[in-house]
This record gives sequence, structure tokens and C-alpha cells, in this order.
Amino acid sequence: MEITINSRPKTLSETEISVQQLLNDEIPGKQKGIAIAINNKVVPKTDWESKTIVDKDNIIIIKATQGG
Repeated sequence: MEITINSRPKTLSETEISVQQLLNDEIPGKQKGIAIAINNKVVPKTDWESKTIVDKDNIIIIKATQGG
């Protein structure tokens, strides 16, 4: 499966993967302060386990940081 994460192409061996599984692979550990959009549509955190990523999805992962 071919997807794009933050403008970078990525090939996954899985044919089906949830948003949560992808995050566990991409950002192991604490996942607070993260927002996910798939094809320019925000995915609520409550849907991360059930939302399935499909071939050619464009995924944006945004992580909040502190600073000024």
C-alpha cells in the first residue's frame, strides 16, 4: 500500500491498517498533543482505532509543541 505522510511517500506491507496502528509505528510512546488528517479531513481521536487507512491516502500528522 502506498501512502503519503507529511508530504513523504511511504510504502506499507499491510493492506489494512488503522490510524492508531500507524501512529504506534510512526510515533511510539506518548501520543498526546497529536492531530491527524487524512485527505484534508481531521480524524477525531475517538476514531483512531476504527478508521482504516487505504491505498493512496494523504496523511498529515501534527504534533503540538511548547514554545513562544
